[in-house]
Formats: sequence, C-alpha cells, structure tokens
Amino acid sequence: MPATKDRTSRNRAASRPFALWREVLTAYAAPALMAGTAGVVTGQQDLAIAACTSIAGTSAVVAFLAGTWLRHGGQPRRWTTTTPRVALTAALVIIAAGAAALLGWFTAQWLPAHTPVPATPWLERLRIDLPVSAALATAIVTLRWRSTATASPA
Repeated sequence: MPATKDRTSRNRAASRPFALWREVLTAYAAPALMAGTAGVVTGQQDLAIAACTSIAGTSAVVAFLAGTWLRHGGQPRRWTTTTPRVALTAALVIIAAGAAALLGWFTAQWLPAHTPVPATPWLERLRIDLPVSAALATAIVTLRWRSTATASPA
C-alpha cells in the first residue's frame, strides 16, 4: 500500500503547475522559519532578525526574479528546457550567487566607506546571507520549474 501512495504523491507533485506566487511565498517562509528557529534556540538575536529580513527577503526576491526569468512570459526559452537539469541549475546558481555576493560586498564594504552609512555587524552578515540565500532559492526554483516544464520538440 505505501508504494501506491508514493507513486500517487510523486505524480501529483509533478502534475502541479508552476505557480510563481507559491514559490515566492515558500522561498520567504522556509528560511524565515528555519533560520528564525535556529536563532531563537541558540540565543542569537541577530540571526533571528536576519532570518526575516536579509535571509528570507533575499530568498523571496531571488525566487521571484529566477522564476520570472525562467517562465519568460509563459514561453520558456528553448535552451532552458533542453539543457540538462543539473547544468541549468548549476549555471543559474553560480550567476545568482555571484551577483548576490557582489551586492553583499558592495553593501558591507563600499557603502560605509563612501557614504555616511556606518559599518555595523548586520552589514557584515550580508556578505554571507545574500549569496547563500540566493544560491538556495535559485536552485530550488530552477529544479521545481524544470520538473513542471516540458521540453520543446527539436
């Protein structure tokens, strides 16, 4: 009996259409709950606050951007459906994490040096929070999108 249930749940998950709003909501809620819980349990107030701001916020924004780009107005780009799933995911993760790392560096280093914004510990957190959140959100959204996208005939 469990084998039937497993097959049914896999088929149902695969047949569920890609809904961007659901992906963005999950991309915000999952890291906010997990990192927030870890921050509360370990007594790290800065982690609990970052969970709902920089960590979950970055995840939601990146999930929205990646999902919007992948959907491409309802007509996915041909190469995104024909490229092997792992290669597509790896390429998009590298791009998203790299862009987020640059943004984190810019915010933590350049901004305090060239503006009246003071260097604070939460700015330093962005160097790690942004690229990690971006990489995870991109990987999950890309894999989820790819499992629902159908490859175009050649």
